[in-house]
Amino acid sequence: MSQYWTDLVHKLDPYIPGEQPQDQQYVKLNTNENPYPPSPEAIQALDSYNKHQLKLYPDPESSRLREALAQRFDVQKENVFVGNGSDEVLAHSFQAFFKQTQPLLFPDLSYSFYPVYCGLYEIESKKIPLNDDFIINTKDFDIDNGGIIIPNPNAPTSMLIPLSDIDKLCKQSSSVVIIDEAYIDFGGESAIPLTKKYDNLLVIQTFSKSRSLAGLRLGYAIGHKDLIEGLNRVKDSFNSYPIDSLAQTAAVSSIEDDDYFQQTCQKIIQTREQSCEQLSQLGFKVLPSAANFIFVSHESRGALELYTELKQAGVLVRYFNKPRIDNYLRITIGTEQEMQKLIITLSEILQPGKIS
Repeated sequence: MSQYWTDLVHKLDPYIPGEQPQDQQYVKLNTNENPYPPSPEAIQALDSYNKHQLKLYPDPESSRLREALAQRFDVQKENVFVGNGSDEVLAHSFQAFFKQTQPLLFPDLSYSFYPVYCGLYEIESKKIPLNDDFIINTKDFDIDNGGIIIPNPNAPTSMLIPLSDIDKLCKQSSSVVIIDEAYIDFGGESAIPLTKKYDNLLVIQTFSKSRSLAGLRLGYAIGHKDLIEGLNRVKDSFNSYPIDSLAQTAAVSSIEDDDYFQQTCQKIIQTREQSCEQLSQLGFKVLPSAANFIFVSHESRGALELYTELKQAGVLVRYFNKPRIDNYLRITIGTEQEMQKLIITLSEILQPGKIS
């Protein structure tokens, strides 16, 4: 620890991302990346981009990108905010809306960046426990609060909240409600239409998962124009040019290539359902998933043990050493070939008489 750190920095407990090991080639099923390449149209847009334009600053308002998103979701450009990955959009949202006199509420098992942001921005928070089946009961959030944030589908559990519950949550809340929809395209119904009904609802999505653009770092929020103005005030006090011109170009082309987007989402959903069935046959409990990952535990083998043996065999999944979920593995849905490698490797690990 440095003597030059502030007291706040000393107290921070930073977010730890999924492993990115370089020691060998892995079947990488640990960071919820999309196994398929970006839209061919997005790749073509990057290939044909006029590189001489890189000497110029990008459009600080990301106008074309916001217009494309507004058209896709049937909202106005003034209802759209874009940022350098949904994590940045989340960070600006915490700054803009959540430092109130009452605590921010979020599920006790959810995206682990939420408590990190609370520490960074010194926001009081209260974790609302999931029930024994890992279900989020939105009625439990009907207490005094300075804001609510919920991932839907939830991470790491993969489970979905019905849109009707989100409707009731927004109706009962007098504070800002954020629905973090990083995985919504893999089987859920977005809450974006509800932003026309509730001026306290902000929906955040990303290009990293369903659009295979994690390397470009693009996220966005949709909500009432007053919420978007608040985000812009924070953004322009931090970095007026967060989205580079290459990212804006690729993102617009990705949005326009809706056929490819739908096809890849459906392939991942089909592979997920097939994998769930195969894992169940191997003795795994698989939680209902509406995401591009699944959350599983085995009836007789510990999660840490399985994680370790899979890694030794060249298959990387995510293990969380946390209460209540330390006997579960989170497995990203890869290609059919990658998932078959997982199933075959697990079959070998779990074969009767094998000594670990």
